[in-house]
Amino acid sequence: MRRSALRASLGVFLVLPSFLWAQPAPTAVDPDSALAFRLQAIRGESLSLDRAVSLTLENAVFVREAAAALLAASGALQSERGAFDPELFADVTRSRAENPSSSPFTRPDVIIEEGTSASAGARMTLPFGTELEASFDARKTETNSAFAAIDPEYRVDSRFSVRQPLLKGFGPGTGSEKASAARTLDGAQADHRAARLLAESETEATYWELYASERNFAVQQVIVDRAEALLEQARLRASAGLVGPNEVANARVFLAEQKLAAIDREEELDGVSDRLASLMGTRPQQHVRFRPSDTPPESFPVEPIEELLARAYNNNEELLAARFVVDALAARESGARWNAFPALDLTGSIGGAGLAGSAREVVFGGDTLLVDVDGAYGDALNQSVQRDFPNWAVGIELSIPLLLREGRGEHNRLQAEVARAEERVEALRRTIEENLRSAHRSLGHATNRLAIAQEGVAASLEQVRIGLIEYDNGRATAFELVRLGSDLAGAQQRYSDALVRAARAAASVRYLTAGRTRHSDAGTGE
Repeated sequence: MRRSALRASLGVFLVLPSFLWAQPAPTAVDPDSALAFRLQAIRGESLSLDRAVSLTLENAVFVREAAAALLAASGALQSERGAFDPELFADVTRSRAENPSSSPFTRPDVIIEEGTSASAGARMTLPFGTELEASFDARKTETNSAFAAIDPEYRVDSRFSVRQPLLKGFGPGTGSEKASAARTLDGAQADHRAARLLAESETEATYWELYASERNFAVQQVIVDRAEALLEQARLRASAGLVGPNEVANARVFLAEQKLAAIDREEELDGVSDRLASLMGTRPQQHVRFRPSDTPPESFPVEPIEELLARAYNNNEELLAARFVVDALAARESGARWNAFPALDLTGSIGGAGLAGSAREVVFGGDTLLVDVDGAYGDALNQSVQRDFPNWAVGIELSIPLLLREGRGEHNRLQAEVARAEERVEALRRTIEENLRSAHRSLGHATNRLAIAQEGVAASLEQVRIGLIEYDNGRATAFELVRLGSDLAGAQQRYSDALVRAARAAASVRYLTAGRTRHSDAGTGE
């Protein structure tokens, strides 16, 4: 179909009188020769569609931006998960204090007390807000007091404590940020996939636009060649007295118009090449433009619109990303709902104490006293762990901010944000449906449109054939003849545009439905 249309677009130039063909040989051989000659003469770097898509996926700014956003979302989720990681802690303090004695029973007059204290343990927060902590507190005390029964003295306290929020901070009140970060990561992944699909779709559409622009430029150059030949013929006829000067003027005007049109077509071709280069992030190495080496497909399968819409609603990556935004906000809203309550925490702890050291005699009055204590840090630690001297505690803590405006205000704000995000999802869904129906209509009409465009080329060729006969018989002017040639070129350009329009619609359908494309599995990490 495509090849026959290209042949038809040049058929007019083969039936011109032989004296019009005093031009380079390549323009007078077969129906494809003039266009083929001009296409070969266009300079540019050959580029395949697969290569163009690969470069775009690698270098497109919006694809890289989506990849960076994905890394940021992954880091945010890692940070939120870290809030629930176990934490080890420890500290050591060395102290010394000198205090004057104020008691007649205290000797010497200045009491010196040196101590070393240390604490260590682990704590963590569970996703439901439960705070757990296990710790040891140890202290060594040395003094010069004559009434100190143990010197040095070792004390160790062990404790396991629990704090469980019952209202504010319970469940989603603590884990909402982690849940929101997880949904945000899902959305970033969907955005990244959508960016890659968009890169393929935009590159393919621009590639076929470059294909059409190159052929339109080549056709326009052929028209310029023919206009120059026709002007020369008009001058020869005018010099022989066969036509008047008006014929020459008409041919000159037509040639000027077509040369200007050729400049426009060349600028359009370079502009499309520049847009493709911007997408790919690279420019031709030794030429001013890229040249497509592939040809568009000639058939475009059309699936039922209901199936395409169902696939788009379920698989469109942009729509999925918008839904994940709603989920992320909903997770925060759920946490804010719990955190709008007063704080009511259940607390509890169990533990033990240990005492060890070096007992020494204390003389008080006429008595000599000695405590039954001996050992070092290890002995005090064993007593604490085995709970030789147990302790426990349980309690309730309540905190009620007056009016509760802060928590309720945040909850109301997030409720509104969820509602806004849901409306954005609905707006996006409607836009996707509108665009998909439009692309589906283009595909549905593609075959018929191409057939009609091809018929237009054939009809235009017949008009030129008849016009040439009338021109030879003196019933048509050179201006009318070149206008018929321009109409034929326009018909060919409309056929090319119809072909590219169908290819664009097919690419749009694949993007909107997240359909499988040539690079859909590359670099997605899935």
